[in-house]
Amino acid sequence: MTETDKRWLVGALKNCGALKYGDFTLTSGKKSRYYVDVKTAITKPDLLRAIARGMAPHAAGCARIAGVELGAVPIAAAVSLETGIPYVMVRKEKKEHGTQKAFEGEMRSGDRVLFVEDVVTTGGTLVKSIESMRASGAAIEKVVCVVDRGEGGRENLGKIGVALLSLLTAEDLLAGA
Repeated sequence: MTETDKRWLVGALKNCGALKYGDFTLTSGKKSRYYVDVKTAITKPDLLRAIARGMAPHAAGCARIAGVELGAVPIAAAVSLETGIPYVMVRKEKKEHGTQKAFEGEMRSGDRVLFVEDVVTTGGTLVKSIESMRASGAAIEKVVCVVDRGEGGRENLGKIGVALLSLLTAEDLLAGA
């Protein structure tokens, strides 16, 4: 992603109200003075398309794109459309009824999978999801997210051998890129 693309994405995220200030509790349980609501952004076709185009180069050599429900599924679908690579929808919790699947979509043992995510804080949900997919035979080496909050996600993913790449950092977004 070029610096011009980054500046455009920062402006677009701010303009659509994705950056909010206040007192928030994040999925990780951490408290924050700001919240990055990428789910708001991905409901807008131009933003979703820009995010998919920014992530698409990272999918080279992968057999599948994966996104954890809820926020990453539209991103995975958009990257899939951009690249022609099929995607899988990963559940946060394995289904306890029906087929009891941990994910939806086709995957073969040994498939290289690129995980996509909206915002990464500590990476806790991703670590669990990646371990679940690896148990099914997926080869996962990297995650690409829209925003890395820089609060331990890179380190926690690194502990399981996964690199975290991001289109933006929280610093970019807060500073205006």
